[in-house]
Amino acid sequence: MDKITIRNLELYYHVGVPDAERSQAQRLLITLEMEGDFSEAAKTDDLSKTVDYYKVAQRLIHFGDGRSWKLIEKLAADIIEMLFAEFAADAFAIEIKKMVIPETEYVSFSMSRSRE
Repeated sequence: MDKITIRNLELYYHVGVPDAERSQAQRLLITLEMEGDFSEAAKTDDLSKTVDYYKVAQRLIHFGDGRSWKLIEKLAADIIEMLFAEFAADAFAIEIKKMVIPETEYVSFSMSRSRE
């Protein structure tokens, strides 16, 4: 399996259990790993034989527009569902970092899923 990684993409989504926390978009850092057989892209230098990570990043930047989530666990599941529907990787792994507790660097949640 080959892997493409987008590390610490800075996004602003409405996430949090209390309504007051969700009222303002907050900074998140998302790391996304996309796995698949990208050997044809490596041989041919053809973008259509891989996952266009620029398009993935742009999709993630706008994924939160007009939406909100209480839990980063649900956000991660929704992102992975969208990625499987729109991009041709065999597996996705995501880590979402939320800077919500002042005494910590961040709180994070990770999830990995493969096509069945």
